[in-house]
Amino acid sequence: MNDSALNTIKHVEDQFVERIAENMTAFGVSGTVGRVLGIIYMNRQPMTLDELSRATGMSKTRMSQVVREMLDLNIAEKVFEKGVRRDLYNVEQDYYQTFISLFAANWSKVVSRNKMTEKKMSRELLEALESEGLSEEIEKKLNSLLAETKQWLEYYQWMDNLIEFFESEEIFKYVPKPKHENS
Repeated sequence: MNDSALNTIKHVEDQFVERIAENMTAFGVSGTVGRVLGIIYMNRQPMTLDELSRATGMSKTRMSQVVREMLDLNIAEKVFEKGVRRDLYNVEQDYYQTFISLFAANWSKVVSRNKMTEKKMSRELLEALESEGLSEEIEKKLNSLLAETKQWLEYYQWMDNLIEFFESEEIFKYVPKPKHENS
């Protein structure tokens, strides 16, 4: 009887891990990162690289790369446990916080990269406008493109504000987390 229940638990935990892995792809994160996040999450306690390597069948070197990516995305952290000599890694147990971390990490990169590009294009357009002998048509087109880059920069500033709205958890004032009966 216990074997059946244990098999059910293992099956459901495996399904959770696979759902998490699939969901990560919506954030542009590899399924491998999602799978490791799910394994640590379902373990409910920090794990070492050796434990993660055994659980995934991946080499310790590859596992180190995956964990480093998770740390960069702010969805995992290195934790200290007294008496344990190896590095331990844990993940956020709050789905909402994981979403915010992934949303912020991905969009911050996009915004930063695009802001730099837009500023560079603006400089190029301003330099072109200083050229002598521009026809009215070319000057008009340059000014139009300059106005467009200004709108793009405003858009990226709005995205920065949206990211801050999530990171500050202000979002929960407008879209509250559900209240659980056993919380």
